[in-house]
Amino acid sequence: MTSSTGTVLDPGVDPVDPVVVLAALTSMVADTEASIVRLQAVKEAQLAVAQRLAEHLAAEVGSAARGESADLAARSVAAELAAVLHMSDRVVQARMLRASELMTRYPAAMQAFTDARINAAHVRLIQDAGARLDSDEVRGEFERAAVAACIGETPHRAKRVVERVAERLSPRSLTDRHRDAQENRRVWREDLPDRQKMLGLIHAAAVVDGIYDRLSQQSRSVQVANAQSAKDATADVDPGPDALGDPGDDRTIDQLRADLCADTLLTGSPLGHDTTSGLLGAIQARVEVTIPVLTMMVVDTASAGPGAAFGIRRELPGELAGGQAIDTDTARILAGGTFAWERVLTHPVTGAVLAVDHYRPNTNLRRLLHARDSRCRFPTCGFPPTAHDLDHTVDAACGGPTEEGNLGGLCRRHHVLKHQTAWKVKQRGAGVLEWTSPAGSTYIDKPPAPVAFTIEDPYPPPPDANAPF
Repeated sequence: MTSSTGTVLDPGVDPVDPVVVLAALTSMVADTEASIVRLQAVKEAQLAVAQRLAEHLAAEVGSAARGESADLAARSVAAELAAVLHMSDRVVQARMLRASELMTRYPAAMQAFTDARINAAHVRLIQDAGARLDSDEVRGEFERAAVAACIGETPHRAKRVVERVAERLSPRSLTDRHRDAQENRRVWREDLPDRQKMLGLIHAAAVVDGIYDRLSQQSRSVQVANAQSAKDATADVDPGPDALGDPGDDRTIDQLRADLCADTLLTGSPLGHDTTSGLLGAIQARVEVTIPVLTMMVVDTASAGPGAAFGIRRELPGELAGGQAIDTDTARILAGGTFAWERVLTHPVTGAVLAVDHYRPNTNLRRLLHARDSRCRFPTCGFPPTAHDLDHTVDAACGGPTEEGNLGGLCRRHHVLKHQTAWKVKQRGAGVLEWTSPAGSTYIDKPPAPVAFTIEDPYPPPPDANAPF
C-alpha cells in the first residue's frame, strides 16, 4: 500500500518511533551476543574435556612410553575434533591445551565467561598476561583483579589494567625480561604478492615508537608543504629554491612514511625528499612516557637487595603514551636525556590526575588533559592521546568554559559523533563522563588511572643480622 505522501509501507508493520526500534534492536543484539559468548564457553569446556581424555588415554600405557604416548593421544583426539570443526588438528590440539589451562588455572575467569560477563577476547587477555605468573596463590590474586577489570570494558581498554596487575605480581621484573627479550631483536623480510616485500623490525618499544613518530612528523611536514605549494601555484607565487612541497604530490601519509623510511635506511637521511637545508633531516623523534619519580631516583632492586628477602618488588616501570609499560633502564635514559619534565600529581589511592605543573596556562591545561585522558573518552574507544581533539562538553559557543571540568579528549571519529548525532555527554566531576545514547541508554566512562602503585612500605629497613629469630 502507499501512503498519502507516496511512501511505500509494509502492510504488516505499523509505523513506529525509530528510537524505540533502536532500543529494541540494541536489546536483541545484547541478548544474542550473550548467547554466543555462553556457547563459546561451553565449547572451551568441551575442548578441556578432550584434553583430559587424551591425558587419560596416555595414562593407560606404561610409564616408559608415557611422554610420547601423551602427545600421540592428544594428536589423535585433536584430529578427531578437527575433522568436524574443519580446522587444522595442530590448531585444535593447541586450543585443547589452552582450554584445559583455563579450566584448571583460571576458574573465576571461566565462570565469568560462562555467565557472559566477559567474552573470549577477555579470556585470551587474562591467560596471556597471567602466563608469566608461576604461583597458584599469586595467579589467584591476579585473576580476581583481571576479571573485575574486564567486566564492562572492551578487551583493548581492559588490557592496560590487566597487564599492570600481572606486572606488579610478576616474579621477574620488566627490566630483567626486557633485557632477555632484547636478545631477540631482529629485522626480517617476507615475500608478498605483486612483487612486494614486507620489512619487519623487532626492537624496544620506545625505539619503535620513536621511529614511527619521526616518520609521521616528516610525512606531515611534506603534506603541509605540498598543500602550500598548491596554493602558491594557484596564486602564481614563487616558492623559492628551497621549497619542500610539490603541488602534484598526492601520496597518503602511509605512503609517505614508507617512502621516507626507505629513503632514510638506504641513504642515512631522507635525502631524496629533503630540501637543500635539510628541513626533514632536522626533525627528531618524540616519545612521550610517564615515569614514577621513584623510578628515576632509586636503583632497581627487584631481583636483589634487602627487599628481595621479603619478596618485595621495588621496580616501578614507566609507561609509553597509550599504556604500554617500558623497562626502568629505558625510562631513566629517556628522562635523563630530556631538557624538561612535566610533573603529574596523582591521588595516592585512586591514581586520578590532580594537577600538572607547567609554565603556560594553556599548555598546562592541555598537558593535564593529555595525562588524564590517556585514551579517547568515548565508551569502548581506546585511541591514544596523540589522536585526540580537546572537546568542550558544553560548547564554547554556548558559553562553555575552557577548563578541566568542561573538556575531554575525543578521537576525531567520536568528536564528530558527539556534535553531529543524538549522542550526548555530561561531566560528572573528577573527569567522569556520562554518555547518553540516542536510544536513551547511559554509559559511564571513568578516566584511566595512570601508572600508579599503592605501596605501604616500599623501602623497609634491611633485616638486622643480630636480631633474634
